[in-house]
Amino acid sequence: MSSPPENAKNSTVNTSGVNPEKTAEAIKNIAKSIREASIKMRDTVKTLRESGAIEEITQAIYEATVAARETAKELNNVAKELTDRGIIRDTAAAVEQTSMAARETVEIVRDTARQTVEVVPQTREAVNDAANKLKSKPRQAG
Repeated sequence: MSSPPENAKNSTVNTSGVNPEKTAEAIKNIAKSIREASIKMRDTVKTLRESGAIEEITQAIYEATVAARETAKELNNVAKELTDRGIIRDTAAAVEQTSMAARETVEIVRDTARQTVEVVPQTREAVNDAANKLKSKPRQAG
C-alpha cells in the first residue's frame, strides 16, 4: 500500500476539527487558572496560619484523640475487672438458666393447654348431666 500524498494529510488535519490556535488558547487559560488557584491557596494557607486556625484544629484533634484513648483504656479496665470478678461468667450462667426456665414454662403451658382440650368434652358432659339432674328434681319450697 502506498501512503497518501502529503497535501492529503494536511487536508485531513485541517478538516478534523482540531484548531491549533484554539488548543493553544485553551492551554493558556488552563495555566492561568492553575496560577490563580495556586495564589488563592497560598493566601488561604497564610491566612489560616496567621489566624491560628491550624493550631486550633490541631489542638482539638489532639484532645479528641487523647479522650478516645483514655475512654478505650477505661472500658478495657472495666471489662477486665468484670471478667476477673466473674460477673460476666455469672451473667452468662443466669441468662442460660433463665432460658432453660422459660423453655420449661413453655412446655408446661403447652401440656396444660393440651390437657384442657382433652378434658373440656368430659367437663361439658358432667355440667350437662348436673344441669339435667337439677331440672328433673322437683323444687322444694324454702
